[in-house]
Amino acid sequence: MLLNYKQTGTGPDLILMHGLFGSLENLNVIAKALSEHFTVYNVDLRNHGQSFHSSDMNYLHMGNDIKALIDHLNIDKAHVVGHSMGGKVAMQFASMFEECVNKLVVLDIAPVVYPPRHDEIIAGLNKVSEQANVLNRAHADTILSDHIEMPGVRQFLLKSLAKTTTGELAWRFNLPGIADNYAHIVANIDNNQPCLCDTLFIKGNNSDYILPEHREAIVTAFPKSSAKVIHGAGHWLHAEKPAAVNKSILDFLQ
Repeated sequence: MLLNYKQTGTGPDLILMHGLFGSLENLNVIAKALSEHFTVYNVDLRNHGQSFHSSDMNYLHMGNDIKALIDHLNIDKAHVVGHSMGGKVAMQFASMFEECVNKLVVLDIAPVVYPPRHDEIIAGLNKVSEQANVLNRAHADTILSDHIEMPGVRQFLLKSLAKTTTGELAWRFNLPGIADNYAHIVANIDNNQPCLCDTLFIKGNNSDYILPEHREAIVTAFPKSSAKVIHGAGHWLHAEKPAAVNKSILDFLQ
């Protein structure tokens, strides 16, 4: 099965991938800027957005999903950009199919194992799913607030709450599939040898997803990598500082 995607722009090919619980819509601010210079394929990863649902979800599967998509699109080589979980998918794809990657950009994630940090989010999302007759997003927000304190995080998640064909509100992402595979999502990528493609890691200065102790893992996995720090931004750096993030990506790719 092929991933859902949105194609915009003209020029060299570029694959763009969102993070956990997101969709291609979350990266529209990047896609719009990059589409002035590239043919951008903004994708919904498996179990997200309008892409297929699956009980299997790990980075090997997701890297192969991207390969299937570029084969379908007759793309021999592309720039690859990913945020958070999408950054790990991008790293996995580059590690498996280095010959298909021009340059790699990873937004605020490292090739390491992370401790669980989404337990309360999953609990809140499940609570919404279990609630009969959720009236609207405001109602769902009230339910989520018992588990998720930050309004910005709740608003991000609520973008994936949509009406089904029967008129009920439900999550677009496959919540059971994600929850069952959460250990695979926080795991490291599966790479047996260094990837030698030119790589840029972009970190939000206020984020704890890339830390000094991750440097060795980054350099070992991606020896030809450099780093850029976006000041005044956290993990959702593209939403907080879009101009700075887009300029960093464009400067590197061009």
